[in-house]
Amino acid sequence: MAAARVLGDVGVFAGHRPKAVVGRDTRASGEFLEAAVVAGLASAGVDVILVGVVPTPAVAYLTDALGADLGVMLSASHNPMPDNGIKFFNRGGVKLDDDIEDAIAERLGEPWDRPIGDQVGRVRVDLGAAVAYEQHLLDTLPNALAGLKVVVDCANGAASVIAPDVLRRAGAEVIAIHSVPDGLNINEGCGSTHLEDLRAAVLEHCADAGIAHDGDADRCLAIDELGAVVDGDHILAILAMSMRDAGRLAGNTVVSTVMANLGFKIAMQEAEIVVVETGVGDRYVLEEMRANGYLLGGEQSGHIVMSDFATTGDGLLTALHLLARVRQTGRSLGQLASAVSKLPQVLINVTGVDRSRLEGCIEVDEAVARAATVLGEAGRILVRPSGTEPVIRVMVEAPTLEQAQSISQSVAAVVHGALREH
Repeated sequence: MAAARVLGDVGVFAGHRPKAVVGRDTRASGEFLEAAVVAGLASAGVDVILVGVVPTPAVAYLTDALGADLGVMLSASHNPMPDNGIKFFNRGGVKLDDDIEDAIAERLGEPWDRPIGDQVGRVRVDLGAAVAYEQHLLDTLPNALAGLKVVVDCANGAASVIAPDVLRRAGAEVIAIHSVPDGLNINEGCGSTHLEDLRAAVLEHCADAGIAHDGDADRCLAIDELGAVVDGDHILAILAMSMRDAGRLAGNTVVSTVMANLGFKIAMQEAEIVVVETGVGDRYVLEEMRANGYLLGGEQSGHIVMSDFATTGDGLLTALHLLARVRQTGRSLGQLASAVSKLPQVLINVTGVDRSRLEGCIEVDEAVARAATVLGEAGRILVRPSGTEPVIRVMVEAPTLEQAQSISQSVAAVVHGALREH
């Protein structure tokens, strides 16, 4: 209700009856949260189109394609099943600005005079909308995937039906795993955060590649033909060089975050592709891309944005174009990924700390400075609060894994000691 009221106040609904698209992932809690969201929107005078279980990028696409004023996705992405969340999209399928999200939070529970009679919203179900999203994905492909054998791990999430189907329609031979959601098993030992099963399946079936999505399928990670991990840095580099070769890489530039491995930056420098860095989070990647007209950006986690085809990170779109590059070049996924030689990287999540005290903490600042001096230009350290979990992340890249582990553990101990919750 608060979202409907705020968007109405800022003029998004001006001059017409507002319309919203609502989708969800496979979590059990999504079943009743969907009902609550629909009730809230309709009671605020918004017509609702229910599209069922679909990936987050499908909601973004359908918000635009169906001419809706608002998109709502119920998902906690890669988080465990007990979590859930609400993602909003503005008209056109773009994420809401921070100030609008803040305004929605401020107006939660605010009393108001609700519409009555014929002014209340109506609800209709459009389960066929997912087919239009699939066709949109296929229409973006430069070439078919015939001849490729692909294993896809659907994380028992929102892509469990769509991902295998769209890969088959693109011409690939597909083996689907973790594609039988029961409302409780989303992300459980599978998907983009647990690649072990996918790796085993790729080797067992002698597949050309494995594709891993998270619960809402806005991420894509991969396994190559030999079982090695192909992460977001590798994928971003492969797509950047593909788009460069096709003359489609705007400004000869790719957008990444400060979490991108130094090996990615070195590979892009050797390929004469400019790298623009942002803070961590796909919204910051998107802001930079929109502000300067760039067409490709992404994160190491597998959020890849191809803005000539999508308004947000899209794991299925990424997978299709990654595999199309394999088919087009005749090179294996491992060969393409070898363009990026990654430095050993260690990431520690420090729990039980007060994240609000990180900025300006002298003990942490001094520990980071000491680590940076030791690493010099051969590595780097980054300490930041997570955007999705109540933890502080300590990331270290170094010439050797042992050094990265030693430094990250040392700094993490300082972070925990200095910022421990009382």
